Amino acid sequence: MDWKGKRVLAIGIARQGIALASYLSKHGAQVVLNDQRPAEAFKEEQNALAEANAEWVFSGHPLSVLDGVDMVFPSGGVPLNLPLVTEALKKGIPLSNDSQVFLEAAPCKVVGITGSAGKTTTTSLVGRIGQAVVDAHSQNSFPKVWVGGNIGLPLIAHVDEMHPDDLAILELSSFQLDLMTKSPDVAAILNITPNHLDRHRTMQAYTHAKARILEYQSNDDVTVLGREDSGAWDLAHKVSGRLLSFGKSELNKGQLGTFVRGDSVWLKDESAETKVIPINKINLLGEHNLLNVLAACAIAAAVNLPLDAMREGIEAFTGIPHRLEFVRLRDGVQWYNDSIATAPERTIAAIKSFDSALVLLAGGRDKDLPWEDFAAQVRKRVDHLIVFGEAVDIILGAVGEVSPIERPYTITACEGLKQAVQTAAEISETGDVVLLAPGGTSFDEFYDFEERGEKFKEWVMKL
Repeated sequence: MDWKGKRVLAIGIARQGIALASYLSKHGAQVVLNDQRPAEAFKEEQNALAEANAEWVFSGHPLSVLDGVDMVFPSGGVPLNLPLVTEALKKGIPLSNDSQVFLEAAPCKVVGITGSAGKTTTTSLVGRIGQAVVDAHSQNSFPKVWVGGNIGLPLIAHVDEMHPDDLAILELSSFQLDLMTKSPDVAAILNITPNHLDRHRTMQAYTHAKARILEYQSNDDVTVLGREDSGAWDLAHKVSGRLLSFGKSELNKGQLGTFVRGDSVWLKDESAETKVIPINKINLLGEHNLLNVLAACAIAAAVNLPLDAMREGIEAFTGIPHRLEFVRLRDGVQWYNDSIATAPERTIAAIKSFDSALVLLAGGRDKDLPWEDFAAQVRKRVDHLIVFGEAVDIILGAVGEVSPIERPYTITACEGLKQAVQTAAEISETGDVVLLAPGGTSFDEFYDFEERGEKFKEWVMKL
C-alpha cells in the first residue's frame, strides 16, 4: 500500500504502536497515536518519534480522533469492542495491525508460528537453527535470519533492511491474527487449547482467529500442524499447499514431518527417514519442550534448513527467560521461573516437567478459563500450593479442601507474588522444587509476564 498522504490511527502506544508509527511515518503517512494513559507515561516514546509525522492523543479514546482517518491499527492488547474501534467499523474505516503491514511489505520468505502454548520457544528454536545456517556460510545459507513479531521487536521495524534472500520468522498471537488477511509462506499451528477466552469469549471464535494464519495461503505455501493436538489437526482440511506435521507418534503412510523413534527425533521427507537428534541432547525440560523441538524441526524442514543446523541449533538452545528458567539453588531447594504460564494448561505442562516434590506458586488474573484439570494435576503432583493475586478464590474453589494425607498437603493464600515467594521459602525443604507457573495473566499486579518473572527472580535472589 502507498502510505503517502494517508492519515492513520494507532491505538495503544507500546512496542507495536511505536514501531508501526515509525514505519508508516517514514513512508509518508500522518500518524495519530492514541492511548488512555497520560502523556507523562510516554516521554521516551515521544522522544523516539520526535522527527516523525505524528500527533499524540492521551488520557482517553475520544471519537474525534477518527476524523479524516483512512485506517485504524489497534495494538494487540486493545479489545476490538473498544467504542473507538467499533465506531471506526461503523464508519467503514478498515482495521489492520503491524504484522499485516509487515507481511505485505516483506521482500523475503516469511515463517509464521502460532499456538496456544510453545510458540515463543518454537519460534526461538527455529531462529537458532536458521542462525546456525547463517553462521556456517553454507551454499544454501540465508544472508540473514530475522526473528520477531509477538516476541522481541516487531519486525515492521526492520522490514526496510530486509533482502529477498533473507528469512523472517514471526510469532503470531490470536489477537494479531484476528485482523489479518494475508498468510505467511510457511504457516505453523502448534496447538489450540482454551486460552484468552476473556477476549475471544468462545473456543469457536478463538479457533477461528488462529485458523486465519492458513486462510490466505496458496498451493505453493507450506503448512505445519501438530497432529496430536485435535485443535490444530482438525484444521488440516484448510491446508492449500504442502503439509508437514509433528508429534511423538510415528507417522501414518503418506504423511511427512517429525516423530520420535526409540530415543531420538526423526524427520521424514519425500526422499527418506532421517535421525535428527538424540533426545538426551535436548537441553530443555518437559514433554512439552520435546514437542516444541519436534515442531521446530518440521518448520525448519519446511524451509529446507539442513539437518546439521537443526542439531547445532537444538543442542545450543538452553531456553529463554521466564520459560521453566532455573533461577537458583538455595539450601537444597531449586527455584524455577515459568512466568509465561498464563493459562492453567501451561501450568499443567510445567508441573509435569518435574519429578521432585513441588511447591507451586499459582495465581494472577484469570482469563475465564477452566481450572478443573489444573486442580486434578495439583492433587496428583503438588505437595504445597501457594496461590496469589486476583484468581485466589477461583483456584481455591477448583482445588477444594486439603487433607493432611493427600496432596496438596497445604494451601496458602497470599495477596501478591512477593508474599508468595516469602511463603515458599518458609515451606520448602531440601530436595524440593519451587515453581512459579501462575496459570493466570500478570495484569493484576504487573505490566506483563516478563516484569512478573523479573520481579520473581529479584525476590528469590534476595532471600
